[in-house]
Amino acid sequence: MYDALKEEEIVRKVGGRFKLSTLIQKRMVQLNQGSRPLVETKSQDKMAIVLEEILQDKIYLDTTDNLRSTASPDVPDMPELDLDDL
Repeated sequence: MYDALKEEEIVRKVGGRFKLSTLIQKRMVQLNQGSRPLVETKSQDKMAIVLEEILQDKIYLDTTDNLRSTASPDVPDMPELDLDDL
């Protein structure tokens, strides 16, 4: 179903399986709260959107495990989340 998750590339890109899981969870929360996708897609599958955002280096976790975007800093729908928000 989600072939990208089977590849080690995505795991290495984010720094490990735990960080990948955390990044996916945090971004899914944002999408479920109405954030717009950072990649162009016709898919409504939020998991596929998140994986594509990761593969295109649109989102990442900072050193304190907060979700960050490589999009412009004035994107209003990318609120900062911390682990307490999950």
